[in-house]
Amino acid sequence: MAGFWGSVVAAAGTFIPCYLFTILPAPYFKKHGKRPGKRPGIVAFVDGVTAAAIGAITGAVIVIGKRSISDVATAALALITFGVLWRFKKVPEPLVVAVTALAGLALYPLMSHT
Repeated sequence: MAGFWGSVVAAAGTFIPCYLFTILPAPYFKKHGKRPGKRPGIVAFVDGVTAAAIGAITGAVIVIGKRSISDVATAALALITFGVLWRFKKVPEPLVVAVTALAGLALYPLMSHT
């Protein structure tokens, strides 16, 4: 709705909370969650935050996918990306983003723009 900066704000609002509540405190949770006589509160918190993060990311993917996949070329990019991620479990996400961005830039001039 608000162009590039609107998408930056939307992405930050979606992913920063997940990052702050999972990635940053993860070493603390790992350390204290593995102690003898595990602290069930910490384990339950980590499980809950993980589920919430997965839900938030899934919701964002659905919304972005509905708006982004609008023609055969974008559908093909989405399916190929999904296939690569399904087949090769250890592909770094930045590499996926970079390769699909380059493919999108290569396909853009070939698409009809209405």
